[in-house]
Amino acid sequence: MIDFSGRSVVVTGAAGGVGSALVAVLSACGARVIACDREGTGLTGAGIEEVHHFDLLDDGAVAAFAKRIGESAAPAAVISNAGWTRAETLADVSTTALDREMNLNFRSAALLSQELLPVMRNQPQGAAFVFISSVNAQAHFGNPAYAAAKAALNAWVRAIATEEGRNGIRANAVIPGSIRTGAWEHRLAHKPEILAAVGKLYPLGRLVEPVEVARAAAFLASPFASGITGTTLNVDAGLMASNLPFLDLIGG
Repeated sequence: MIDFSGRSVVVTGAAGGVGSALVAVLSACGARVIACDREGTGLTGAGIEEVHHFDLLDDGAVAAFAKRIGESAAPAAVISNAGWTRAETLADVSTTALDREMNLNFRSAALLSQELLPVMRNQPQGAAFVFISSVNAQAHFGNPAYAAAKAALNAWVRAIATEEGRNGIRANAVIPGSIRTGAWEHRLAHKPEILAAVGKLYPLGRLVEPVEVARAAAFLASPFASGITGTTLNVDAGLMASNLPFLDLIGG
């Protein structure tokens, strides 16, 4: 059993679908969850030990949060989960959309990790960063600005792993496929049949559940993954292992 033995784990985007699953999974593993999200979001779930409301796009707020964390016990792990996308094709990517999606999906997570690195170093049991990335970073499924940001996040993982390993810090990314969260609501409103159609692209025949992403992140953040750093773990219902529609076509 994964056991954080009362050590703290920071979770950003903790009020969302994956965030709520992370809180539940981590608290079940004995972690003291430090839940972070924007003002106005509900962070009252079971297992939350500490709540911080701030905007990840506000550099000053990010630095202030890191300073507060540094004044208490160093976290065992930081799970950067916050993310957002709406620009679904190249034609949708205005300069405003490009800036917002790059800033929220990459820059904010990179700056937060930079701010927290000093307090995370040289812990007796080590420490870990886990970034929630996306299959969009590995192949084009739309959302080009979001995809570029997530690809940058994967590169950031390798940088932390390489430069901070000597200080006992690991860094990895979870790569989900499509997750059944509220992010799909605008698509469902326009095309209610889309879930069934998308499910046919996946060898498991369905989208990924938030708890499946949370379990993978908890594993990578835990001592069970003590020898794993600088890598990505796909939780994608088999999407990136295959081209199932092509196989169905040629297989008759």
